Amino acid sequence: MEKRKFGKTDMEFSVLGFGGAEIGWDGKDEQIVEELLNSALDAGLNVIDTAAAYKTSEMLIGKAVGRRRKEFYLLTKCGALDAFTREDWSKKGILETIENSLRNLKTDHLDIAQLHSCSAEILRQGDCIEGLQRAQEKGYTRFIGYSGDNDDAKYAIELDVFDSLQTSVSLADQSPIDGVIKFAKEKDLGVIAKRPIANAVWRNKELPPDSYHHEYWHRIQKLKYGFLEKSMEEATATALRFTLSIDGIDTMIVGTTKPNRWQENAGYVAEGKLSAEEFEGIRERWNEVAGKDWKQMT
Repeated sequence: MEKRKFGKTDMEFSVLGFGGAEIGWDGKDEQIVEELLNSALDAGLNVIDTAAAYKTSEMLIGKAVGRRRKEFYLLTKCGALDAFTREDWSKKGILETIENSLRNLKTDHLDIAQLHSCSAEILRQGDCIEGLQRAQEKGYTRFIGYSGDNDDAKYAIELDVFDSLQTSVSLADQSPIDGVIKFAKEKDLGVIAKRPIANAVWRNKELPPDSYHHEYWHRIQKLKYGFLEKSMEEATATALRFTLSIDGIDTMIVGTTKPNRWQENAGYVAEGKLSAEEFEGIRERWNEVAGKDWKQMT
């Protein structure tokens, strides 16, 4: 699988990474996660991203592939806790959360510890950044990053303290392409695309039950991309390759609970970037239809 140099770091990330939210939220059993992650590593995956807030995700990942730790880059997030029901942005809280993450993930260090979508106001207070920097000094993490969107992400980049940005971008979330992604690359940050296929909301003919997917679903109804009328496989491939084609993206984090899905996505990515005509067609449609209030989804 293609690998891209990750910003100013010494790492090269596979262009497709694994996102650990779904396995934690869906409460998948250890056997399924072990099969899923080990087969993905065997197929060329070298990036696994999770978070302290994703319920059992960290523990499942640690049990499944902790013994293969040298084969992949490991990222997690801190600040948001207990399935997003609690937050702790204090220096002490950040350190304790990272220490707990290390235990859950069965490792002695992270490759990137990220703040999990905190506001610019919290960033200005500085405690959470000091917590990350202290974790780095103690060897808990090699690099530090920010995961978030819109003006909060812009402010995080302006601080010149982070090594990476994880941010939402897809065919249904294009505002960061000429915004925070371009800005991050000017600062030589590694850029991680989250939600790169917009949760594949086009598979739902009616409004999906999970409100987390509603905004993207409404946008897709208005955008009416012609290729979404094709098979689910073709539509997903085009959507994923669109995000792959965005200048500045180093890796795309896709979550799944199905053991063979990652390999399917890897096959789509192997087709490479979209043609310039296909890419610009999707961009032009966005510029024609997108409302000024269509900001990044967090």
